[in-house]
Amino acid sequence: MSDTHSKAVRSYIMSQIKGKGTKPEETVRKYLFSQGFRYRKNVKDLPGKPDVVLPRYKTVVFVNGCFWHAHNCSIFHWPRSNAEFWSNKIHANMERDLRNTKELEEAGWRVITVWECELQKDHQKETLLHLVQEIKGE
Repeated sequence: MSDTHSKAVRSYIMSQIKGKGTKPEETVRKYLFSQGFRYRKNVKDLPGKPDVVLPRYKTVVFVNGCFWHAHNCSIFHWPRSNAEFWSNKIHANMERDLRNTKELEEAGWRVITVWECELQKDHQKETLLHLVQEIKGE
């Protein structure tokens, strides 16, 4: 199946995708703040620049988009157009995620990943409650 947009339009659309400050990230941050957690955002000194860093709990939280990190859920589908490019890009993201997680864990950090699909309306409350329990070690 070919792309329905011209190369210029597709390029513009892709350039508008944010790497930080996404809606799922903001959802997690606002909830954690409302529960009394204080955190730092996108700490450059840590591998992967985690979306949320909770130094008091020695915990980092990554809020991953299902497409960009190839989550095994209904949201993720391999693109049909430019398949080789996307395969290489997404596999590189997955390898980088594993490397960053390993480095953080070796440095004594607990790593939690929240997936975009887990923040959809029907799962959001349960996911956020579970996140708080995981941070507190319950």
